[in-house]
Amino acid sequence: MAEVLFYERPVPLNRNQHKDLRLKGIPNVKFAANAHSVPLTAAEFPMAARDVPILFAGQGVEDAGPMALLGLRQNENLLVDENGHWAQGVYVPAFVRRYPFILAEKPAGAEGDDFTVFLDEAYEGFGSEEGERLFKEDGSDSQILANAVSFLGEFQQHVLRTQSFMEQLRKHQLLEPRNIRLEKEGNSINLNGLFVVNEEKLRQLDEKTTHEFLKEGLLGWIYAHLMSLANIDRLTQRLDQRERAKAQA
Repeated sequence: MAEVLFYERPVPLNRNQHKDLRLKGIPNVKFAANAHSVPLTAAEFPMAARDVPILFAGQGVEDAGPMALLGLRQNENLLVDENGHWAQGVYVPAFVRRYPFILAEKPAGAEGDDFTVFLDEAYEGFGSEEGERLFKEDGSDSQILANAVSFLGEFQQHVLRTQSFMEQLRKHQLLEPRNIRLEKEGNSINLNGLFVVNEEKLRQLDEKTTHEFLKEGLLGWIYAHLMSLANIDRLTQRLDQRERAKAQA
C-alpha cells in the first residue's frame, strides 16, 4: 500500500513536542484531490462497490493489492471538486478518512510496540490556537486523539485481513490482468498494471475451498469487487461532466 500518499511531513507523534498541538476540523479533502486511486481494505468492498470501481494494482500479481479507482487520469480525483469537497453520498475510503494520522512500523530493533502513530505536520488543520488539543493538561490522550488511534488500530487489523485475502487469491490463481482503455475526443486513456478476479476460475473452485471462502467472507468480497467494475462507466460520466463544465467556464 502507498502508505505515505497525502503525507508531506510525517513525523512521530510526541507527547512533549506536540503537547500544545490542536486539531481543528477542515471542511474539505483538498489533500486527496490529486489521488486517482487509493488503497482499499477488503472489509470496505461492500460499501465502496456501490460507488467506485475496485481493482487490484501492482507491478505483478505477487505485489498486487486492492484499490479504489477515483479517477481515469494521473493526478485527478473525479470525486473531489474544485472546492475540495468529496462527492456527496459517495463512499470515502478509510485510507482517506484516517488522514492526518497514520500508523507506521517502527524500525527494526526499536523498543516498544511494533507500530507508532505519525501525523502530517503540513496538515492545515494543525495549530496551537484553534481546535481541540491532542493531549490533556496532564499529558494523557484527549478524546479526539484516542478516537483517531482507535481508528488506526482498526484500520491496521483490516489491512492484515486484506493481506490474508490476497494470499488466497494468489494461491488459487484467481487474478488476471485487466487494462482499461478509453477513447475521448481522439485521445486514448490507458490504465495498466491492473488485475481483476477471473470469474470462470472462481466458479471452478472445489466445494471445500468455495465453502471456506463463503465462511470467511471472501466470496462476498470477491463478488463486491466484480460488481463494482460497472462503476468504471460512472467515472467516465464524471470525467465527461468535468470536461463540459471546464469548456463552459
